[in-house]
Amino acid sequence: MKNQSSDTNKENKPVRCLIADDTDLPKRGKSFELLSRIYSHVTNTYNYGFKGLFLGYHDGTSFFGLDFSLHGEKGDEKKTNYKPYGLTEKQQKARYSKKRSTKSTGIRRENEYFKTKTEMLIEMIKTAILQGIRFDYLLTDSWFTCFELIRFISARRIKCHFLGMLKRGKTKYLFRDRELNFSEMLTILKRKKMQRNRKWNCHFYESAVAFKGIPVKIFYCKMGKTGVWHGLLTTDTKMTFDKAFEIYATRWTIEVFFKECKQYLRLGKCESIDFDAQIAATTLCMMQYNLFSAVKRFESYESFGALFRAAKSETLELNVKERILLIIKEILNVLANYFEIGIEWILQHIISENEQLTNILNLKFLSKAA
Repeated sequence: MKNQSSDTNKENKPVRCLIADDTDLPKRGKSFELLSRIYSHVTNTYNYGFKGLFLGYHDGTSFFGLDFSLHGEKGDEKKTNYKPYGLTEKQQKARYSKKRSTKSTGIRRENEYFKTKTEMLIEMIKTAILQGIRFDYLLTDSWFTCFELIRFISARRIKCHFLGMLKRGKTKYLFRDRELNFSEMLTILKRKKMQRNRKWNCHFYESAVAFKGIPVKIFYCKMGKTGVWHGLLTTDTKMTFDKAFEIYATRWTIEVFFKECKQYLRLGKCESIDFDAQIAATTLCMMQYNLFSAVKRFESYESFGALFRAAKSETLELNVKERILLIIKEILNVLANYFEIGIEWILQHIISENEQLTNILNLKFLSKAA
């Protein structure tokens, strides 16, 4: 009986996930410090701005931002018409720049800019672990599904696993004593009957393989019978497809985070050309989001937008009240000067005796203002 209850507790326990992804932070103009030409995978176009790499944490209920770094894209140096960071020499010189102390936080952030996103992501995860963050899975899209990250997660002493989307590329996996890529493995698996998951309306195959000596499990899945095949890779070799699909769906919360931060908190909208200011603005945006996320967790708000509008409405109401009280204060000052009496006497004999008026005007605040 004890074993059964412990198994049930494990099943009901919320799955804690670290979620990593990057997003475009486009800018207008080319004078921003460390600006580069970036490629947008959403619009398939090039823009000028930064790539923001973010690491978040989902505890099964709420999403919180943990860390971030801003990057540029240097471009392919092998091209004959290669321009570093998509800028001509003249454009690079025209960008704002400043010297930073070697002991400052700013120089550390500047150094992060030139690191690869995979390298920075590993550093962020290390920092999160050192700060006491514990997680069951790291979730990424196909861009971050690479050997370096999988090896790093597999080597952690804490019990955690990697779960990410798989690329259709030339990467080889040891499959049935043969080195095969994504498409080659799928071709072999198609020879047997595919399985169906009614809950998610998916057809899928699964196979245990090795990725450069690390045991992993790969799921091939498609929606319906005519959908496109996608791959999921996990270091949790005991995981079922149903569980993998359910947990990976949590990765969508970071996309919601990007949308809401850009829509409500002006993520990426800072117009300062100083890189330090860009870092500060992004930091404040994440802090605001985390505060709203904490409030939303314990209050009955249906969405982040509803919470934001309520906070904005309360702030506006407070500002209007303060303005009205300041106007009343000026009127009382004029009356006091005209009749040559003290404003305290007016407050005491004309308004303070009226309980209803006192409540409406909140004369405690007005008395302090006077």
